[in-house]
Amino acid sequence: MLRAFPKVFIMCVFALTAAQAFAQPANTNATVKYPSAFAISQPLSELPIDTTGLDEQGKEAPRPKPVPLGTRAGAPAAADSVLQKEVMPSVSAAQGAAFDGIAAKGWAPSDANLAVGPNYIVQTVNSRLAIYSKSGVLLSGPINLTTFFAPLVGNCKAGSTDPIVNYDRLADRWVISNVGYNTNATLFSECVAVSKTNNPAGAYTLYSYSFGTNLNDYPKLSVWPTATNSAYLATYNIFEEGLLFVGADVCGFDRTKMLAGSATAKQICFRTPNTEGSYLPSDVDGPTPPADGTPGLFLTWQNNNPGELYLRKLKLNFTAGTASLSAATKIPVANSNLACGSGGTCVPQKGTSELLDSLGDRLMYRMAYRKFPDHERVVVNHAVASGGHVAIRWYEILDPSGTVTVHQQGTFAPDTTYRWMASAAMDKLNDIGIGYSASSSTIHPAIRFTGRVPTDPLGTLETETSMLEGTGSQLSRLNRWGDYTALQVDPSDDCTFWYTDQYQKVNGTFDWSTHIGSFKFARCP
Repeated sequence: MLRAFPKVFIMCVFALTAAQAFAQPANTNATVKYPSAFAISQPLSELPIDTTGLDEQGKEAPRPKPVPLGTRAGAPAAADSVLQKEVMPSVSAAQGAAFDGIAAKGWAPSDANLAVGPNYIVQTVNSRLAIYSKSGVLLSGPINLTTFFAPLVGNCKAGSTDPIVNYDRLADRWVISNVGYNTNATLFSECVAVSKTNNPAGAYTLYSYSFGTNLNDYPKLSVWPTATNSAYLATYNIFEEGLLFVGADVCGFDRTKMLAGSATAKQICFRTPNTEGSYLPSDVDGPTPPADGTPGLFLTWQNNNPGELYLRKLKLNFTAGTASLSAATKIPVANSNLACGSGGTCVPQKGTSELLDSLGDRLMYRMAYRKFPDHERVVVNHAVASGGHVAIRWYEILDPSGTVTVHQQGTFAPDTTYRWMASAAMDKLNDIGIGYSASSSTIHPAIRFTGRVPTDPLGTLETETSMLEGTGSQLSRLNRWGDYTALQVDPSDDCTFWYTDQYQKVNGTFDWSTHIGSFKFARCP
């Protein structure tokens, strides 16, 4: 994992004492962490562009590790009662912008992710970030994430992986996070940056939260802007000494203090049992925040129990440094079988025997939340086995913070093409969009999307459209693909979906490309 990093001028560094870095609140079930380091970055537009070429050997990120919740490999196939059998008309959404994002620099998988603001798109991939206009003009970057976080020194300067970028619509700010690790990958941190203005190319307040020798694997970050105790929610799969899974951490950062640039912004976490992992935090879309007092919502798919989602609620009090985590609410859903038998590798590609990882043991980013005038909804998805190939299982859940109801669910498998690595979201009219990867032995990995409008029959998606058909396949004993993608809704109209995913331009290894595209349903004004 050794890498070389450009020098960065450090404007400000503030390290807290050991006593400040870790404190126990009155509620001893929760753990409170203060930043182990704090700094102010240079304006992102002034950081050096990462112009180095591909590493000769290529490097594979050491994650995500499988979460050992059980497996149904070899078990009798469960009947899929929500398999979509109806063929719907072509998706009633028009494509808009289409351009390539950041390309590979010797790392795999891509971890492609993006956030959309009124005027900008910020994309992150494994170890880099860039800023684009909505017409695809590269405005800043690509910048190495270790260069960006270098003022924090320590783990955040040494190594970076698993980035997430969010646009905080109600604050008009940008939030970027990733896992930092030392050169031996024996010490780990969560590195978080909050922009000081609405310009993503400006300066950021930087935070580092130490996890010691525990690997905070596969982190996800979201925006939860309640009027009081507002938070940036986070989840991690925790591996003791980087090896033994001991449970998931469900957490909240003090959003109010982070937006104010305070060096004492707390992170409060709870550890779930080691029979639960890969939680997603609720992430707000649209202009309406959750009702004040609404706890942070966390959802996981119990892959050792094919008919259940688990929902937990985290109630935070940053002033008191306390929190409470609810017991898991078990949400019955239709039966399903793990993709690829055990959630692993089986996705074929054209022209090679190399198979791709389905990452089918967990829910996929994001848990998109939207508050309507009289109710709230979330949409989420994961990959499942279907008729000998891999398909997308999706859910729409009503009132997740109250009387939870699965409004509809479906398995999208219109043919024998493998579909996986999806991301779902809703626009302001509750049209649902889903973007994903598609591949088979007769096509190279492609980027496609589908969706539905509320008048469609429940549990159905309209016939897919291709955003981009790949022209190459991934070779040479590398099966990692994506790890996650991202579908976001444009705050400018609350109608336009923006999606990013990876693909191959040519056959090869550690040479993926990424694509950014938009689409909008015709009925959304």
